[in-house]
Amino acid sequence: MKFSWSSLRRSSASSLPVGARAAAPVHVRGKPTRRPPSRAYQQGAAIISALLVVALSAILVSGMLWRQQVQIRRIENQRLLSQAQWVARGALDWTRLILRSEGDTSAGITYLGGLWGVPIAKTRLSDFLGQIGEVRAEQGAATYLSGSIEDAQAKFNLRNLVSSPAPGVMQLDTGQIGAYQRLLVSLGVNSQLAKNTALQVRNSLSQSATRFQSVTSPSGTTATSPVQGGATGGSFTSQPGLEDDDNPAVAPLQMTSVDALLDIPGYTPEMVARLRPFVTVLPTVTAVNMNTASAEVIAAVVPGMSLSAAQGFVASRQTVFFHNVGDVQLALRGAGVQSVSIDPGQLDVNSSYFLIHGRVQHERAEVDRTTLVYRDAMTHTTRIVRVQDQL
Repeated sequence: MKFSWSSLRRSSASSLPVGARAAAPVHVRGKPTRRPPSRAYQQGAAIISALLVVALSAILVSGMLWRQQVQIRRIENQRLLSQAQWVARGALDWTRLILRSEGDTSAGITYLGGLWGVPIAKTRLSDFLGQIGEVRAEQGAATYLSGSIEDAQAKFNLRNLVSSPAPGVMQLDTGQIGAYQRLLVSLGVNSQLAKNTALQVRNSLSQSATRFQSVTSPSGTTATSPVQGGATGGSFTSQPGLEDDDNPAVAPLQMTSVDALLDIPGYTPEMVARLRPFVTVLPTVTAVNMNTASAEVIAAVVPGMSLSAAQGFVASRQTVFFHNVGDVQLALRGAGVQSVSIDPGQLDVNSSYFLIHGRVQHERAEVDRTTLVYRDAMTHTTRIVRVQDQL
């Protein structure tokens, strides 16, 4: 039997798999070389590469389309919110017109039976526009309005805890602190918080420009605040028990809402929620409107008046409102309060500050806004003091 290299190569090549035989090296001029891949192998690799490219392109395109859709949705939401805010602004102007007309027809008197005291239920904007003959009234079919006006001077004003006998001078008003203590007791809150609240209000006003403002009553006359207690900025004081932390190193922010009570140690969210219907924070010292105040507030601001007597006072007020402070004094005597001396700077029958609660629903957008409006009794105009959007 003869042995040759060619027979050995043929036998070894026949023993390999088909794919391996296709890729087996061949000799070209004495040098081994590798055969090129078969056509089927090349087609499979091309298909896999094409699928990968298509999948990657689909992922990129879908991501771009998704981001574009999100951007379009964001622009639509901004447009709807802007339109809702403009509707809320128009409703606010309409409400200010009501307050001005009410001040002209019932000058010097603010009572619950006025037109401003009627709340507006949820109503389509198209209904309002249709009543005035607007040709584009159908465009407001998807917009709803609701709101109410609240007398801010029907509540106890925490700004009254600090009096200003002279521009730039901040003094604690012990009479108002006592009234706030009585209100806290009637609501089941620790009365010791009244002192801390007065100190917080004074410290927050120490760097505020409002400490130079003069107090004007709703009737248009300048009201003089009682000079009782407090420090005048020097090293001595006539009320040592109330003058703790007279000049803090860092003055707190000025209180603009009842929620600022949470910055005072001792207050809890439950206490603030209990005080919210009876307490407010206004820019200046104001009098309590006896035509609109609740029984709890009246019992607090009138010394010697019980809560039951204040409830009877409020019940008698539902039949007839008070035209002047003299009517209030007679009604208080009828309720059992003797020797009542009313200070026009503390009790009145008219109001200058109002809280306007408005809600606008425009398709997906909603605007829930509370606006503090000041009505000037002398110029018969209204001014927006601050606007707060509810989140």
